[in-house]
Amino acid sequence: FCTPCLQQCLKPKKPVCGVCRSTLSPGSRALDLEKQIETTETTCNGCNKKMYLSKMRSHAASCSKYQNYIMEGVKAVTKEPLHNTRNFPNRFTFPCPYCSEKNFDQEGLVEHCKALHSMDAKQVVCPICASMPWGDPNYRSANFMEHLQRRHRFSYDTFVDYDADEDDMMEQVLMRSLRDK
Repeated sequence: FCTPCLQQCLKPKKPVCGVCRSTLSPGSRALDLEKQIETTETTCNGCNKKMYLSKMRSHAASCSKYQNYIMEGVKAVTKEPLHNTRNFPNRFTFPCPYCSEKNFDQEGLVEHCKALHSMDAKQVVCPICASMPWGDPNYRSANFMEHLQRRHRFSYDTFVDYDADEDDMMEQVLMRSLRDK
């Protein structure tokens, strides 16, 4: 979320969830978690200074070595920005293959189909898979509900760089694993 949109969701008059817009209820502080953050030591990946987790955020903001460490990671995984976004496939929102509803994120599509179409046996094309580089837009799943529950428990965006080739990705993983030791 951009800051103005997030601020709208957190206004004191009506704090709402940024995703579903339902009202947020006031909660109690997680004192055990706060204590754990105050007493757990960590090491800065930039300058190797030891500190408590509670101090890490302010340290990271002022540690130039940590900021360089982060920028190296960003450079390692970033490609040149795509200039022509019209040819960029939409992998963020999906239509329901059973009804006319649109603009579901992956989790929303799974929930929608479980709630409204769990008994529908019609063979349909999975819109999530069809949007992937390896997806077949003509493949009809024999059991779409089973497919959704098995294949779409997580978002591909978290784990996949759609533009990187496999050899480059493997090389980056190996380099990072050696650097993190």
